[in-house]
Amino acid sequence: MKTLAFFNNKGGVGKTSLVYHLAWMFSELGIKVVVVDLDPQANLTSAFLDERALEALWPDGPHPHTVLGGVQPIIDGLGDIATVSAQIIPTSVANCPIHLIPGDLGLSSFEDTLTLAWTGCSDGKQADFRKISAYFRIAKAAGAAAEADLIMFDVGPNLGATNRAALIGADHVVIPLAPDLFSLQGLRNLGPALKTWRREWNERMQKVDFPRFDLPKGSMQPLGYVVMQHAIKKSDAPVKAYLHWMDKMPSAFRVLDPAIDGLAPLSAGEDAYCLAMLKHYRSLMPMAMEARKPMFLLKPRDGAIGSHLAAVRACHDDFETLARRIAGGIGLVIPT
Repeated sequence: MKTLAFFNNKGGVGKTSLVYHLAWMFSELGIKVVVVDLDPQANLTSAFLDERALEALWPDGPHPHTVLGGVQPIIDGLGDIATVSAQIIPTSVANCPIHLIPGDLGLSSFEDTLTLAWTGCSDGKQADFRKISAYFRIAKAAGAAAEADLIMFDVGPNLGATNRAALIGADHVVIPLAPDLFSLQGLRNLGPALKTWRREWNERMQKVDFPRFDLPKGSMQPLGYVVMQHAIKKSDAPVKAYLHWMDKMPSAFRVLDPAIDGLAPLSAGEDAYCLAMLKHYRSLMPMAMEARKPMFLLKPRDGAIGSHLAAVRACHDDFETLARRIAGGIGLVIPT
């Protein structure tokens, strides 16, 4: 079972939309996926579930069916993680639904606990290792129950304790980027953070002298970046203003990992670590939100007629190519 996180500490780059569409595409390709929404804004959960389902998940009082419910016993000082039953999202592949661990707007209440536990782990305290590994263990339990091939973490746009605890559970990290200065600066900030978290977690793991429960490895290997929603000309080439920022991305990405730091940067279009440059699909997105499905599965009954159908097919090709490229990069076998 592979674990993959999508992260940029700059918000508004299209990260949640990317995770949503890739989860659907992996399912289309026969990959069993568990998606864990660790963004306190819970936008990914809102994309998958309608308001009636959300109202049931987030009542007044306890929220046992969200990721917050999974860590609530720790917050209350009453024990370890609780089991969270995934929400089943039916897809067009009957035996391959998406399993969603819903997010929760109250998740920020766990942030201070995780901050203190990070320090406690440096002293080898078993209770603090249980706290720091809580998200990872909730995800792994859901993955085992679903017999999943892949766990995908969606996290918020910050460098806080929640994201640190989430990312140490990821084998690989994909960085969504918008072609602008702010997104590029977010990438530059992320590099030192990942290096520090990886080093500090390795130091803490060396102090584990108790019988091990399931602890994350803290790999967090940068798999690559995805350029989101660049504008295009009739020739399909990115417009000049965006190209200026896109061609700075390869150099910025290389500081994330010493293994690739010394490689000569290229333009984004030539860079092996540029996993995709996704176009702005314009009117397909609001249509998909209305239909509550991914853009590449829109049908004429959803309003996708005429030129929209060609855009839907192109969108499907783009996401299938990206999903296959990610699968190849993390060693995930796609059924033939």
